[in-house]
Amino acid sequence: MHLKDRFEELCFPFSEDHTLVHSLWKEIETKYSQKGRYYHNLSHLEHMFRELEPAENSISDCTAVSFSVFYHDIIYNATSKSNEENSAVTAEKRLKEIGLGSAEIRLISAQILTTKSHQESENSDTNYLLDADLSILGKDFETYIDYTQKIRREYAIYPDFLYQPGRKKVLQHFLKLKSIFKTDYFKEQYEIQARENIKAEIQLL
Repeated sequence: MHLKDRFEELCFPFSEDHTLVHSLWKEIETKYSQKGRYYHNLSHLEHMFRELEPAENSISDCTAVSFSVFYHDIIYNATSKSNEENSAVTAEKRLKEIGLGSAEIRLISAQILTTKSHQESENSDTNYLLDADLSILGKDFETYIDYTQKIRREYAIYPDFLYQPGRKKVLQHFLKLKSIFKTDYFKEQYEIQARENIKAEIQLL
């Protein structure tokens, strides 16, 4: 399903205002297509939805998780340390406009904020969101290297002597986790390969 159709399908149970829903979609499309977004773009959202599809039956609130996917990187600036907070605030405003309940909005906002540190959540659905977000780490090495090159381009403002230690720190953080993936479904598929990929990248830095 095209992202636009998926987004509209999500919104219409809450709002029949086609103009509003269309404008919210256009905002998502514009933000994720901004210059400099080589990885955190619409393809990343499509990838996450593809990864989550086989696990749908294990997710109790697919609506919340889907909105979290759409909004988790809506604000993305490589030099900012508050992308997740700003994305959560944007999601809260937009979802209020289409009439989502406050409890649902709080849940989605909290899910978006967890993508900052990727710590295991007590909320099972949130763990599926986190795992889909990181699933690229466990792909074949060629796909993984392509991902690392896109991330490097997003951080092109930083020279290697600044970028490489920062990147290494992020990668070592993942290796120190008891498990990179939080759900059995993603763990079984990607944990071993992800660790191999990360170790290989550290060697290359």
